[in-house]
Order: sequence, then structure tokens, then C-alpha cells
Amino acid sequence: MTVTEQSQRNANEPTDSTRPNSADEPPPLAGLVRTRLSEAALTEPVKALLKEALGENETRGTSPVGRVYLGSVAVNGFRGIGPRARLSLSPRPGVNLVVGRNGSGKSSLADAIEVGFTGTRAHRPGQDATRGGHWYNLHNAESPKIELKLAIEGDTGNSTLTRTWTSQELADSEATFKRPGHGTVPVAEAGWDTPLADHRPFLSYTDLDLMLTGKPSERYDAIATILGMELLSTATNRLSAREKALAAVAKETREALPGLKDALYALEDDDRAVQALLAVDTSGDLDLDTIDALVAGLPPADDSRLAELQIEAGVHGPDLVEVGEAVQRLRIALADVEDLHGTNAENARLRADLLEKALAHADRHPDDDVCPACGTERVLGREWCDRASRQVAELRHEAKTADDARATVRTGKRNLHNLIENPQRIPVALAGPWKAWTDCRQITDPAELARSVEEAATVLADACETVRRHAAQELEARDERWRALVTRLAAWADKARETERNKRLLSDLREAVKWLKDLSTELREQRMERFTDATQAIWERLRQESNVDLTAVSLKGSEKANVRKLVMAASVDGQDAPALEVMSQGELHSLALSLFLPTATTADSPFGFLVIDDPVQSMDPTKVHGLAQVLDEIGRHRQIVVFTHDPRLQKAFTDQELPVTVFQVTRGEGSRVKVDCVDDPVAQAIGDARAIAATRGLPPETYSHVLPGLCRIALENAFLEAAWIRHHRTGGSEHDLQTAIDSAERFQEVAAFALFGDVTRGSDVKEEVRRRYGSPACSLIQQCQKGAHPDGTSIPNPHRFVTDVENLAQKIRKPEVVTA
Repeated sequence: MTVTEQSQRNANEPTDSTRPNSADEPPPLAGLVRTRLSEAALTEPVKALLKEALGENETRGTSPVGRVYLGSVAVNGFRGIGPRARLSLSPRPGVNLVVGRNGSGKSSLADAIEVGFTGTRAHRPGQDATRGGHWYNLHNAESPKIELKLAIEGDTGNSTLTRTWTSQELADSEATFKRPGHGTVPVAEAGWDTPLADHRPFLSYTDLDLMLTGKPSERYDAIATILGMELLSTATNRLSAREKALAAVAKETREALPGLKDALYALEDDDRAVQALLAVDTSGDLDLDTIDALVAGLPPADDSRLAELQIEAGVHGPDLVEVGEAVQRLRIALADVEDLHGTNAENARLRADLLEKALAHADRHPDDDVCPACGTERVLGREWCDRASRQVAELRHEAKTADDARATVRTGKRNLHNLIENPQRIPVALAGPWKAWTDCRQITDPAELARSVEEAATVLADACETVRRHAAQELEARDERWRALVTRLAAWADKARETERNKRLLSDLREAVKWLKDLSTELREQRMERFTDATQAIWERLRQESNVDLTAVSLKGSEKANVRKLVMAASVDGQDAPALEVMSQGELHSLALSLFLPTATTADSPFGFLVIDDPVQSMDPTKVHGLAQVLDEIGRHRQIVVFTHDPRLQKAFTDQELPVTVFQVTRGEGSRVKVDCVDDPVAQAIGDARAIAATRGLPPETYSHVLPGLCRIALENAFLEAAWIRHHRTGGSEHDLQTAIDSAERFQEVAAFALFGDVTRGSDVKEEVRRRYGSPACSLIQQCQKGAHPDGTSIPNPHRFVTDVENLAQKIRKPEVVTA
């Protein structure tokens, strides 16, 4: 079937909401929420909270790379696959059937794709991920490995996802992701964790079974995930958690205050408790500074008894050891002076003093030579003065010991005076002893000073010790009750301060949460309506002869509700009934597919593929035909890979002339699995043309019209494949691509799109084909096109012609790398 014929067939089909269509997809949630937020009548602080919770620089549901398609999966040592086996796919939209008998290795390949991305296999909640079997192959258990080749939108080459294992535990695996121009990183850095949870592209029989037999809450969660509301629910959870934390602190502070006040009233004889009461029981702002001072144990600023006690408890008198040592040094110095009394040193000092006085008299009366002591005349002349000066120097040297002793006495007096100090505040009980102590500074006699200081210091030190002990005892009695409250008061003050500081933030958080919840409700209803339409459209194609109509699909409850369920309403011959109670096993299976398949069409998903394992069990033939139609329609916008052992699905595609690529999986000894492509749109057309070429005696028009027409279909599909790959590599819109292909009515336009990305350049196709594939290629294409004309074309050697067309088609399927 040509692209033109395909477009004509599509044009004759219904295009309302009963048919899945990419144009009906809900827009990506992140962009929609950003638009609504920018238009919202909210304050800037509230918007800032919302942007932070939503992840302003993130795009939930979309990975940091472009949309991903499967290029191939290569497996060894995994489940039923021993030596390396490879399934090669065309990384573009379309349906691929992987067929083979049970035990051939099909499901191992399907599992390998899922495990390659996720590291685990589909399983029911609470069930072991290995599903009770060995995940590694017994014929090749030494080095199990999964390697996925991926085509990513906008990349000129394939990326590689590789998963290997370090033990025989399925969970002990390591996965790397190698992208052209980006190096090799752990697969976690590809950004697929959230999309894999929200838009899981793997549909196993376990998933289908869960939809049928799972708990109501499990079915609810599965559909809620499909709706792609994780962005809003995550943001709401983030803000709600902050709101609840702040509200809890405010509530605790508010509820703790009455009890705290009662406890403080019970200590009304304690000035600290009174001050604390005044600080917390105010009509205006709390006096938290006072509370901090009380908690820190700082003395109050007033002269209350508590303040006096704190001063008394901290008082310190003279250091008796230090005073004793100073008194002892002074007394030793006095004894040294006493010992020198009457000695030559003392006499020398006295004579030196006397002579110095005489010399001073002579200096004052230079003309008087009479001795002032004895009256002798002419004895105080110049000669006497010189002699007396020499004697003074000699006597002073002899008297130095006595001078040093007296200097030591003076130093001792000064040191004792320096030890006598007044504190900033003197307790009343110590006023007398402290005055006696400070009065000692007025005593000049060294001996009296030593005695008085020693006595006053002893009295004062004893008095300080007594006062300090009594004050400490009284404070301890008071503090025993205060200590029971101070920690409680401190904790309350911290919460009160936090509550006051976050009052505005709490209000903003509440407003932000309300806005998010309102928006979530609105968008969930919108998306649920779209999902319901898609589900009903798919069910209509699958139910075929069933008399069960699916009338509604809805979610009851919310993600956080204890009771939440998926409600599926149906009618049987016009009578309302719960869907799950009136459907047969095959109908339930079809319903489960109807619920799951819309995941492949959500705009938020970065995955351009959907892997389905064993979807036709329990289906009757008419439903299998309906499934083929549904897969064909979804396959126009997504890459569908279906693994099945049931030949009815392949026959359903063939009977309805739906394009499909078929792979055959066989398994030999030693778990050697082989995958062969047995049919694809290009190969199918070439095969039909080759069958005509090999059959003798057919009417002439078969060779002149039908055979070139089949070859034209092969080339057209090859160009179509090349067009998609070229467009994908340049990062173009898939919707735009499909629109352009659907609008291409002639072979030249399809070729122009493949070669240039522009359907209007049909006139340039011939020259470009000659440049890329040579002049014979132009002749082949011209002959194929002539087959559609009334006169047809002459093909002297049909076998050679089909072979040449096949070779050209394979070249076309490998488009040149483009940069724009």
C-alpha cells in the first residue's frame, strides 16, 4: 500500500474523538502550568514559592534529551538468551511484531528492553522483581549484558544504553548511557527516572493482570500516573510539607502557652518568673529579648533580692595566699632593716647623711667657714668640702646594704596597698569587713600595715565565704524550681520566634497550596475527559461484537486519600452495570489494553516507543482484528513493538492490509536465539514483485503495471522511512512531519521530503537522486512511476529490475547525515 493510498484510506475513516490522534493530546503540563502561573492574580512572593516548588528550571515528564526510539536490543546471558542475540528495529513510528513459539526467547527480548532502562522487571506490588525465576541464562551466566541502541530526537547518531551485572542478583546491575557528543555517564543522568514512572512504555502481561485484578487504589494510581499530573502533585506535596511544618510549630507554640503561664504563676515569688510572665503575656509583640536574657541566666537590671543573691553568690574576697606571701615579704624586709641597726653599714649611712647635710650647709653659705656644730673657725673651706665629698661616696658604698633593705620595705608596702581593691558592687552583708580591708590603704607604718592587712584579709575572706555559701544555697533552692521551667521556656521562645518570623511565609504557602489544588482539580478533570475519550475509542475498536458499552471512566478520591478507586461504568444492552463485573476474560483483557494504551500518546512522554508483551491472550478473533487496527493507528505516531506467540495478530494485520514489520524468533541448542526480519513494508512489496517476476504465463499488464507498481511501493516506503529518520535527526516536530507526509499526494513529494525535508522541492528530486545514487537510479524510479500510467512500462528483465529496485531501496533507507 502506497503512502498516497494510505492517506486516502485514512481520509475515509472517522476523525472525531473516537480515534486516537496526536492533535488531541493534552499539551505538556509544564508549559501549561507556567502559562497559568504567569497569568494568576498572585503576589510575587507566592509566585516565587510556586516556581520553586514546580522546579522553574526543570521540565517534569520530559527528559533532558529529545524523544527516544529503539534502534536495537542486543542481549546475552539474560533469561532464555545465551550467546548474543540482536533485534534490529527501524527507529521510527510503526508497528513491529516479534513472533515465535513459546520458549523461543521473545519474552526475554521484551524483558531485556524493560530491564535495560529500569534495572528491574514488571511485577506486582509486594512480589519479588525476579518473579520467582532465574534471570540469568544457565548456558551463559558469566557475563550477562543488555545493550540498547537508541535514536534520540535531534542527534545525528545513535546513543547506547548498556547494563551489566556484578553478581547473580538482578538488583546488582550497573547501567551507562553513551550519547554522541556527550560522553558516557551513569544512566541516572539521562533524566528518565521520573518519565519511566509517569509514562512507563513497557506493557507486560503482569501490567495487564494488575489492571484487572489489582486493588482499587492500584488501578487508581495507574490511571492517575497516565494523566501526567505528577508535576502538580509533587509541587503540592513540597509546599504542603512546608506549610504543615510551619503550621505545626505555630500550633505547638499556641497550645503550649497556657500551660507555660500556669507554671510561671506558680513561681511568682521568683522575680525571673514574674519577668517571664510579663514577656509572654502581652497583647502586642512578645518580649523575646527578656526571655533570652532569663534563659541565658543573665542577672536582671534591677536591685531585686534575686540580683543581690546573684551578686553575693559571685563575690570573692582577698586571696589569702597572695596576701600572706606579700605580708611575709614585707616582714622579712623589716627584719633585714632591724638587723642592720648599729652595724658599720648603718653608721656609714648615718655619717654619710650627716656629711651631706654639712656639705649642703657649706653650699648655702660659701663665705662662712665656721662649723655650725662646734663653732670652730676656718674649718669649712674648699679643702674640707673636697675631702667630705670623697668620704660621702665611700660611706654610701659602705651603706648600700642598708639602703636596699629599706627599698625592699617600701616595695612591700606598695604591693600590699595594690592588693586592696573594691569590687563594682559590694553586698550589704560585707560592707563592714570590706571597709576595714580598704582602710588599710591609709596605713603608712610598715609593721602596722602588715598586721592590719593580714587581720582584715582573714576576716573579709571568711565573711565572703560565708555570704557566698548562704547565697548559693538560697539560689539553689530558688533555681531548683526555675530549672524545671527554663528549658521549657527556652524551647517555647524558639518556636515563638520561628512562628513570628514565618507568619507571612505561612500565609503565602497556604495561598500557593490552594492555587495548586484548584489548578490540579481543573486540569485533572480536563485530562481525565481526554483519557476517557481515548479509552472509549480504543474499547470501541477492541470490543467488536461485544454487547458491553463502556460509558464512563473516572477517578474517585485523590492521590492522598485512604479510599481511592478507578470507576469504570458500563452498560449491557442498555442496562447500566459495573464494567469489571459484567465482562468476560477476553473483554476484561481488551478493557485493560484500552486503559493502558493511551500512555503511548501523552505529549509529556519522552518515549517514542511502546513495548507490549503477549497482548492477545483470551481474545476472540474479532477483538484481535480490532487490536491490529488500534495498534496501526497508534503506530502512526509511536514505535510499537509487540511480542506474541499467537499467529492471529500477524494474520489480522495481513488480512486488513495494515503495514507491519515482522520478526521471527527461533531458539536452538545452548539457548542460541536468532532473530530474523521476515517481513516489512519494503520487503513485502519486493517479495510480491519478485513472486510476479518468477511466475510465467501472467498477463502482460502484470509485468508492465503491477510489478513496477509494487516496486514503486517499495521505494515510496523506503523514502518514507528515510524522511522520518532525517526529520528526527534534525529535531523537527513529529506532528509537522506527519502532517507533511499526509499532505504528500505524489511520489515526488515523498521523495522531496526524504531528501530535502521539504515537499515543495519535487522538481529537485531527480538531480539529487542522480547525485546520491547514480543515473541508473533515476531510470529505475522513472520506470516505477510509468507503471501507474495507462501505457505502463517495458521491463525486459523482471528479475534484474526487482533486484536493482531492492538495492536502491536499501540505500534510500540509510539517509545521509544532515546538520540542519
